[in-house]
Amino acid sequence: MCSQAEQQDLIAVAAELAMAARLATLRHFRSAGLSSDNKGSGNFDPVTIADRESEDAMRAILDKRRPNDGILGEERKAKASQSGLTWVLDPIDGTKAFLAGLPTWGVLIALSDENGPLYGVIDQPYIQERFEGGFGRAIVKGPMGEVPLKTRAARPLDEATIMTTFPEVGSELDGQAFHRLAKSCRLTRYGGDCYAYAMVAAGQIDLVVEAGLQAYDVQAPIAVITAAGGIVTDWKGQPAHRGGRILAAANRNIHAAALDLLNSTA
Repeated sequence: MCSQAEQQDLIAVAAELAMAARLATLRHFRSAGLSSDNKGSGNFDPVTIADRESEDAMRAILDKRRPNDGILGEERKAKASQSGLTWVLDPIDGTKAFLAGLPTWGVLIALSDENGPLYGVIDQPYIQERFEGGFGRAIVKGPMGEVPLKTRAARPLDEATIMTTFPEVGSELDGQAFHRLAKSCRLTRYGGDCYAYAMVAAGQIDLVVEAGLQAYDVQAPIAVITAAGGIVTDWKGQPAHRGGRILAAANRNIHAAALDLLNSTA
């Protein structure tokens, strides 16, 4: 367990990483002629110079400030941990939104041990909103100042708002399960990327359901949502910090109701 002094240092390092990533990404956001490479063998899975520069800027800070910590990032080779702590980085979560000029992308930063995330940051550089969770903190800093994060209280599914990034949601069976759940909710919205998880933590929506995620996609959201009073698991109710099929919920009641429908064969 980290001491209080070390926790404060880790929080400061995370803030430094987020600021470095802001500068690196905003140099390219909505710039003319921004190009991308396709990492996917079939579907379009873009990566840009902004993704790479953002991760490189964060890694440079960690090499100096936390050289014994591990690093797991989307764009560069993993670095093994010597301290028992690993920084899990997604330099741009939502590169497709980034390419389209939409401000729903973000930078994801998590600090984890072998059991999962301890602290997380969801940072939206263009809007200048930063959602933080862990070590006794659950706050958002942005144009409205600093505000505590608190998820929504329990409500029936027919009053709930649910989000996912892509309507197809993974495999055909995954998509069928999602749409079965979404039909029971009042409002369904698409395309939020990591910003949807931030809205669960902020008490604006009730559920996010996705599939096919990696550890760097979900560890920061897990930390932030959990700190705000919510719950994030896989579709079987098990720990989700390694990625896969993700269910993020504002509270345990709506989480249980969503699990039932995701796993229903009706």
